[in-house]
Amino acid sequence: MSDAQVSSTSEFDLIGRIRARAAAMGNARGDVVLGIGDDAAVLRVPADRLLVVATDTLNDGVHFPVDTAPADLGWKALAVNLSDLAAMGAQPAWCTLSLSMHEADADWVDAFLDGFFGIAAAHGVALVGGDTTRGPLSVSVTVHGFADFGHALRRSGALVDDDLWVSGTLGDAAAALSQWRAGGATEPALRRRLDRPDPRVATGRALARIAHACIDVSDGLLADVGHLCAASAVGARIDIDALPASETLRAMFTDETRRVLQAAGGDDYELCFAAAPSRREAIAAIAGDTGVPLTRIGRVIAGSDVLSFDRDGDTWQPPRRGFDHFTG
Repeated sequence: MSDAQVSSTSEFDLIGRIRARAAAMGNARGDVVLGIGDDAAVLRVPADRLLVVATDTLNDGVHFPVDTAPADLGWKALAVNLSDLAAMGAQPAWCTLSLSMHEADADWVDAFLDGFFGIAAAHGVALVGGDTTRGPLSVSVTVHGFADFGHALRRSGALVDDDLWVSGTLGDAAAALSQWRAGGATEPALRRRLDRPDPRVATGRALARIAHACIDVSDGLLADVGHLCAASAVGARIDIDALPASETLRAMFTDETRRVLQAAGGDDYELCFAAAPSRREAIAAIAGDTGVPLTRIGRVIAGSDVLSFDRDGDTWQPPRRGFDHFTG
């Protein structure tokens, strides 16, 4: 698209384009009384469910590499929010989208929506409103979902002697980001985990009546386990060499580098949860039903420390425990 074509596209052209794409997706929900096009959406919340709401913002150069394809950014912007709902044991329903761009580029928006609506359709999510504005590239999504009364998962609730588990594998996304920052070629399998995380919604829903506490792993495993432990007023002991890794990660990195990527890299969007040892068979059944591996990586202990040990029983710590938006 030429500069003239970009500048001739108005904000309301973009909104109309987004609204048309949302309608064409064919994901109409009966609980959307009024969607895109008015001052606000009107939504019907089931009387017997809890409403669960989460928001995440992705900023250019902070949360995604500058060369991220627009379709991948669209996918990730919704996926990271769905991961928060998964950690709460909630079923996704609706979302809003706020999009800031340097220019009103209709082609870029169409590609972005390909990814956004691709994952929305997979999880039955309806886009019901949002905002567009001019500025640095930034995407903010708010998702809404439903949880059963008494069964919304929280970070608090972990008990001493609970097992600690994690879904999927850890470290691939951080590995891709480290390759990108080094200026070399990014392994496609790793880059896909960075660009298109798979929110564990079905796993979270199944864990809602089994796990005592849960968190999604976004800032780095040790950092997020620390958040769970702080909320539950407990500590944790992590077997660092039990952390599940993809074959690609094991093949491309040394053991020590892999440990750091898995323990502190972030961007995994897997679930870490605490559950009683008596629930091990039920958890294995969930893994079988969902097709998502669930790996026991440690246990909850008394106190407040998050301790990690290698296969020889020696204490292990990475250079940093995870990502912080203001300290790096």
